[in-house]
Amino acid sequence: MEADEAMRIFTVFLILAVLASCGGTSGPRPGRVVSISASGPMSRACMASDRKARSDALCGCVQAMANRHLSASEQSRATKFWRDPQRVQDMRQSDNPRNEAFWAKWKAFGADVEQTCKQVA
Repeated sequence: MEADEAMRIFTVFLILAVLASCGGTSGPRPGRVVSISASGPMSRACMASDRKARSDALCGCVQAMANRHLSASEQSRATKFWRDPQRVQDMRQSDNPRNEAFWAKWKAFGADVEQTCKQVA
Protein backbone atom coordinates (compact mmCIF):
# COMPACT_ATOMS: atom_id res chain seq x y z
CA MET A 1 0.00 0.00 0.00
CA GLU A 2 1.44 3.37 -0.96
CA ALA A 3 1.95 6.06 1.68
CA ASP A 4 -0.57 8.38 0.02
CA GLU A 5 -3.25 5.70 0.00
CA ALA A 6 -2.51 4.73 3.60
CA MET A 7 -2.75 8.37 4.68
CA ARG A 8 -6.07 8.82 2.89
CA ILE A 9 -7.42 5.78 4.69
CA PHE A 10 -6.07 7.07 8.01
CA THR A 11 -7.56 10.51 7.40
CA VAL A 12 -10.96 9.15 6.53
CA PHE A 13 -10.81 6.97 9.61
CA LEU A 14 -9.81 9.83 11.86
CA ILE A 15 -12.52 12.14 10.60
CA LEU A 16 -15.34 9.76 9.78
CA ALA A 17 -14.54 6.44 11.43
CA VAL A 18 -17.83 6.72 13.14
CA LEU A 19 -19.67 6.80 9.83
CA ALA A 20 -18.40 3.38 8.88
CA SER A 21 -19.46 1.84 12.17
CA CYS A 22 -22.94 3.35 12.41
CA GLY A 23 -25.91 1.10 12.30
CA GLY A 24 -29.59 1.46 12.87
CA THR A 25 -31.14 0.93 16.26
CA SER A 26 -34.64 0.27 17.41
CA GLY A 27 -34.59 3.15 19.88
CA PRO A 28 -32.64 4.79 22.67
CA ARG A 29 -30.68 2.52 24.98
CA PRO A 30 -29.82 3.33 28.59
CA GLY A 31 -26.68 5.46 28.86
CA ARG A 32 -26.77 6.34 25.18
CA VAL A 33 -26.27 9.94 24.09
CA VAL A 34 -29.45 10.81 22.25
CA SER A 35 -28.85 14.31 20.95
CA ILE A 36 -25.55 16.10 20.44
CA SER A 37 -26.11 18.25 17.42
CA ALA A 38 -24.95 21.48 15.85
CA SER A 39 -24.88 23.03 12.42
CA GLY A 40 -21.92 24.64 10.72
CA PRO A 41 -19.18 24.09 8.18
CA MET A 42 -18.09 20.66 9.41
CA SER A 43 -21.67 19.41 9.44
CA ARG A 44 -22.22 20.65 5.89
CA ALA A 45 -18.97 19.04 4.69
CA CYS A 46 -19.96 15.79 6.38
CA MET A 47 -23.40 15.79 4.75
CA ALA A 48 -21.84 16.58 1.35
CA SER A 49 -19.54 13.55 1.66
CA ASP A 50 -20.30 10.38 -0.28
CA ARG A 51 -20.47 8.18 2.83
CA LYS A 52 -23.65 6.09 2.98
CA ALA A 53 -23.83 6.21 6.79
CA ARG A 54 -23.96 10.01 6.98
CA SER A 55 -26.99 11.50 8.68
CA ASP A 56 -28.14 14.81 10.11
CA ALA A 57 -27.61 13.46 13.62
CA LEU A 58 -24.14 12.09 12.96
CA CYS A 59 -22.92 15.12 11.03
CA GLY A 60 -24.42 17.37 13.69
CA CYS A 61 -22.43 15.46 16.29
CA VAL A 62 -19.25 15.90 14.23
CA GLN A 63 -19.98 19.64 14.17
CA ALA A 64 -20.58 19.73 17.94
CA MET A 65 -17.20 18.07 18.53
CA ALA A 66 -15.56 20.50 16.10
CA ASN A 67 -17.05 23.36 18.09
CA ARG A 68 -15.36 21.93 21.21
CA HIS A 69 -11.93 21.52 19.63
CA LEU A 70 -11.52 23.81 16.62
CA SER A 71 -11.87 27.54 16.04
CA ALA A 72 -13.99 28.81 13.15
CA SER A 73 -10.91 29.28 10.97
CA GLU A 74 -9.65 25.79 11.86
CA GLN A 75 -13.04 24.32 10.97
CA SER A 76 -12.91 26.10 7.63
CA ARG A 77 -9.45 24.65 7.04
CA ALA A 78 -10.62 21.18 8.05
CA THR A 79 -13.59 21.13 5.66
CA LYS A 80 -11.08 21.03 2.82
CA PHE A 81 -9.83 17.65 4.10
CA TRP A 82 -13.05 15.98 2.92
CA ARG A 83 -12.35 17.12 -0.63
CA ASP A 84 -8.57 16.66 -0.60
CA PRO A 85 -7.23 14.18 1.99
CA GLN A 86 -3.68 14.88 0.78
CA ARG A 87 -3.91 18.18 2.68
CA VAL A 88 -3.91 16.26 5.96
CA GLN A 89 -0.81 14.34 4.96
CA ASP A 90 1.00 17.51 3.95
CA MET A 91 0.01 19.27 7.15
CA ARG A 92 0.93 16.32 9.37
CA GLN A 93 4.39 16.03 7.82
CA SER A 94 5.08 19.75 7.97
CA ASP A 95 7.65 21.12 10.41
CA ASN A 96 5.67 24.36 10.63
CA PRO A 97 4.74 25.06 14.29
CA ARG A 98 1.25 26.24 13.22
CA ASN A 99 0.63 22.93 11.43
CA GLU A 100 1.99 20.94 14.38
CA ALA A 101 -0.40 22.75 16.74
CA PHE A 102 -3.29 22.13 14.37
CA TRP A 103 -2.38 18.45 14.09
CA ALA A 104 -2.58 18.07 17.88
CA LYS A 105 -6.04 19.69 17.90
CA TRP A 106 -7.12 17.57 14.92
CA LYS A 107 -6.15 14.33 16.69
CA ALA A 108 -8.07 15.35 19.82
CA PHE A 109 -11.07 16.24 17.65
CA GLY A 110 -10.91 12.88 15.88
CA ALA A 111 -10.72 10.97 19.15
CA ASP A 112 -13.70 12.89 20.54
CA VAL A 113 -15.71 12.23 17.35
CA GLU A 114 -14.92 8.54 17.50
CA GLN A 115 -15.83 8.22 21.18
CA THR A 116 -18.92 10.45 21.23
CA CYS A 117 -20.50 10.28 17.81
CA LYS A 118 -20.54 6.50 17.50
CA GLN A 119 -23.39 6.65 20.02
CA VAL A 120 -25.50 8.74 17.63
CA ALA A 121 -27.86 6.80 15.42
